[in-house]
Amino acid sequence: MFDLLIRVFDFALPVIATIFVGLFGTGLLIEMGFMQKFSRFTEPLFRHTHLPQACASAFLVSLGSTVAANSMIVKIKDEGCLDDRETMLCAILNSTPAYIREILTYQIPIVLPALGPVVGGFYVMVFILSAFAKVSVVIILSRIWFREHTCIVPKAEIMERPHIKDAMRKAFKKQKHLFTKIAIIYLTMTTLVFALRERGAFEIFNVLPLAEIFGIPPESIVPLTTYVASPILGVSLLGPMISDGGISSLQAMIVLMLGSMFMLPLFTVRAIIPRYVSIFGPKVGLRIVAFSTGMSMIIRFILLIILLSIARM
Repeated sequence: MFDLLIRVFDFALPVIATIFVGLFGTGLLIEMGFMQKFSRFTEPLFRHTHLPQACASAFLVSLGSTVAANSMIVKIKDEGCLDDRETMLCAILNSTPAYIREILTYQIPIVLPALGPVVGGFYVMVFILSAFAKVSVVIILSRIWFREHTCIVPKAEIMERPHIKDAMRKAFKKQKHLFTKIAIIYLTMTTLVFALRERGAFEIFNVLPLAEIFGIPPESIVPLTTYVASPILGVSLLGPMISDGGISSLQAMIVLMLGSMFMLPLFTVRAIIPRYVSIFGPKVGLRIVAFSTGMSMIIRFILLIILLSIARM
């Protein structure tokens, strides 16, 4: 039990620290009156949606921190500016800049050199396509579900810009209760997930029996299984197989898509669900996660079907 708690805290504390910075930073920006000035930078995107202006400010913050942006969405929702569906679409939109950050920090420096320009470029394209698809669906649903309106971040508190120390004190006072609630829920859910995994509850996602169905060489089973546990390690094992001709580029793409489809649910249960439920609550948080993860898996499934069709020609 003690060892389990050590692993939980080792995993969760950096995330909780990020959440605290996001909450406190968002509160400080609001107290200083900056949030009303941000939305004009996102007008090219948001003029095509029927989402409130407040979501534009949060989206700009998500370019630097998704946690900070979602913390802002929660505060705006608590002020009565957003309903559940608007909150969901705003949060999904906030997740898209993370794809750009991942391309710059993970895909280009790690995946492209490891897999080469063809397979690595395909992998990068999948992330770009996922981000584009999510933005497009958010725009379409916002225009179907809502009439255009202009709910903005309230500005009654910003008659005069406060001193930075006063703003920091007010931000901390207002955010500490929400942070405590989020931290407790996140730690509880993370402990539950780790305990279930320790008891083999996730063995249902074992990919070994399915590898042959997709026409993948036997030697690719190891990187496929490894990818589900660790994408970086899986990519590192797959790269040499591509370079020495042990697996074709097309087969490598199939391995990546198949591995992604099994990895995403595991990653979602382990990391994404606790984070979103702790910020948005179980009802809205699970809805956001299901929508976002479902879209990512649908895109990978469609690409997998296309690749398998090409392989059988």
